[in-house]
Amino acid sequence: MPKASLASIVQYCDHLLRTAGIKDYDRAANGLQVENSGSVSRIAATVDASLATVKLAVKAKADLLLVHHGLFWGDSHPWTGKRYEVLRILIGNNLAVYSSHLPLDAHPRFGNNAELSKNLGLRKLKPFLFHKGQFIGFQTTTRLSRDELAARFRKAVGGKVHVIPGGREMCRRIGVVTGGAGGDLKQAAEEGVDTFVTGEGPHWTYAMAEELGLNVFYGGHYATETFGVKALAANLSKKFRVPWVFLDHPTGL
Repeated sequence: MPKASLASIVQYCDHLLRTAGIKDYDRAANGLQVENSGSVSRIAATVDASLATVKLAVKAKADLLLVHHGLFWGDSHPWTGKRYEVLRILIGNNLAVYSSHLPLDAHPRFGNNAELSKNLGLRKLKPFLFHKGQFIGFQTTTRLSRDELAARFRKAVGGKVHVIPGGREMCRRIGVVTGGAGGDLKQAAEEGVDTFVTGEGPHWTYAMAEELGLNVFYGGHYATETFGVKALAANLSKKFRVPWVFLDHPTGL
């Protein structure tokens, strides 16, 4: 079975994703979060690092778990109870974890936003939604009906899409930011889009979208963020000649 150096994969990912240069939430801890003995023979990609997905990765015989939402968001200690069980399984099965949050969202080729835009048939993308000192999404000028965009979105995420029809039926300037960007509707409108595609948002965004004259599409936080880890894992598989698998563990949110 072919093997690749974990250090080489990490170095490549850090450079490709500009991990050190992209500002993120303080506790995102982008990069290698857990190491293994030093080699990789099979990559598993999933959206969330959790006890459930770690078990799935072990079952898939992976030794590198590539995730979008990593292990560290709150306090990183103590490692007791279920958190200890995660650590025990990772170390006991020689499973490394590499996490990339905003760096993967923002990447112009392999990122969630670029990949979702491509799946929606959007072209000639330009930067969109300035956040923490950088643009993390993409926008384009086009002419696409609201119904057609909804149909494309449903196909892309493979499920239900919620539409807030706050703007005109014909979408002319569409912005895409995956995940939980629904609370950024006002900023999206200020940046000039008439249609905003994202994963989820709070209840009050319905009234705000109507007041702003903005069409809003919610496709699910999880569903809109499966794209980046898949694209990155496929790229790593090709470059380092190791197989990869996607572990689907949907939240429905």
